[in-house]
Amino acid sequence: MSRPLIVTDCDEVLLHMITHYRDWLAESQEIDFDLTGPNFVKAMRRKDDGRVLEPEEIWDLLNRFFDTEMHRQTLIPGAAEAMAALAEVADVVVLTNLADHRREDRTRQLAGHGLTLQVYTNQGPKGPALKAIIEERRPSSVFFIDDIAHHHASAAEMLPDVTRLHLVGEPLVAPHVPCGLKQGHAHARIDNWADALPWLRERLN
Repeated sequence: MSRPLIVTDCDEVLLHMITHYRDWLAESQEIDFDLTGPNFVKAMRRKDDGRVLEPEEIWDLLNRFFDTEMHRQTLIPGAAEAMAALAEVADVVVLTNLADHRREDRTRQLAGHGLTLQVYTNQGPKGPALKAIIEERRPSSVFFIDDIAHHHASAAEMLPDVTRLHLVGEPLVAPHVPCGLKQGHAHARIDNWADALPWLRERLN
């Protein structure tokens, strides 16, 4: 008999990323990244002249961060314990928006934090990738956890029967992230694992 399946994002759900990215930008790239505003695209400025970075510059820097700085990333509080508890009653996999060639790097990174999980990579909205995972694994039920509202919208549109939890584990950015629950695309918005784990356990049982 198939088990339930939990499909979770990584950055800001299992591992801190954005604050480490901000610190790296300041230390090595002479860039200020303001995490307190709602528009991250316009939140990165050159220290020398205050120029806002162009989107292509941001993508280049993100790629460089994931090429060389993934070792900086640290666990979201309670994430490892939650994954261990959930793995007792469900299969748990990671669906992360990284280029496919970084799948092994992400797998090793998570294993280094004690999280031995299968990793699926994706680019763009996550609904199609989530659908493909479900078709591959054919679970009895599915739970989707992500920190970005539009991924919940994509999942809700394609897979309305999937239980969707919007979780932003970085407290510096959580207040500025649009809420998938308020938008009608997630079943709950819970930004810490101490409360999210009981919510998931109740529905798994």
